[in-house]
Amino acid sequence: MNIPQHQLTMTVLMTPDTANFTGNVHGGAILKLLDEVAYACASRYAARYVVTMSVDQVIFRQPIHVGEMVTFLASVNHTGKTSMEIGIRVVAENIRTQEKRHVNSCYFTMVAVDDSRKPTPVNEFVPQTPDEIRRHGAAQVRKNLRIQAQNQLKAVS
Repeated sequence: MNIPQHQLTMTVLMTPDTANFTGNVHGGAILKLLDEVAYACASRYAARYVVTMSVDQVIFRQPIHVGEMVTFLASVNHTGKTSMEIGIRVVAENIRTQEKRHVNSCYFTMVAVDDSRKPTPVNEFVPQTPDEIRRHGAAQVRKNLRIQAQNQLKAVS
């Protein structure tokens, strides 16, 4: 497989140990996997350790069921000086019917760190395809909104 350095795909079978009492997969189990995928994608791109700084817009669109194959499609959408936005789309597949559903989307901000756990620069991500350009622009909007919200909270404090 020839997957670009700024992308990562991971597929996991949802087993009974991930389920809640209704047979749906716990949101927390999905969040843990999302964090692992974001880490793998960001550290692969940066060729460094990374830490999770924030998670934006975790949208659970539909439940995920035990026995489904879940694919996490991750991509670096935007880079700052030391940070990266990783967008993740989650698709669940019923193994028997092969029906696929978009069940979750979210955005992680990951920060590259050196061996002393201090932030360290990352290479600028330059989008190439129309999808990458669209995701890059949307990531910049989310970044600006986060900065505005932080400034408003500081003003109120």
